[in-house]
Amino acid sequence: MKLATLCYVRKDKKTLMLHRVKKPDDVHEGKWNGLGGKFEPGESPEDCVIREVREESGLKIRRPKLKGVLTFPDFAKREDWYVFVFTASDFTGRLLDSPEGNLAWIPDRDLLKLNLWGGDKVFLPLLDRPGCFSGKFRYRGGRLLTYSVENYR
Repeated sequence: MKLATLCYVRKDKKTLMLHRVKKPDDVHEGKWNGLGGKFEPGESPEDCVIREVREESGLKIRRPKLKGVLTFPDFAKREDWYVFVFTASDFTGRLLDSPEGNLAWIPDRDLLKLNLWGGDKVFLPLLDRPGCFSGKFRYRGGRLLTYSVENYR
């Protein structure tokens, strides 16, 4: 089982996205993602998301807002992934040359036009709604097979 975070850093109706094109053997190769990664021992979801955003972008986020939890059964290497999804609009710092890929501020209206995972197109619109969500997304060979989403307001 893998525990991870995912953060959508936002400003001026744009979202910071990472085009995953630099890391060898990356399960996300060629996809656009928010920022995040796997927990280190002893971290809370907030600790993890703050550290991962700093490592991947150079930005120091404050007060990340939990928006949802995603479940990916048998996602990669036959492991289930559980991902805490955050947004952040309060941050300092300058973008660095990310070791994971190329960073870009994407207009929110264009997010769903990117090469995203199929499930991302389902939950990204939920980031702007009140409350939290929980989603379960089943993939096979990189393709979205089934999903379910619950909204909590």
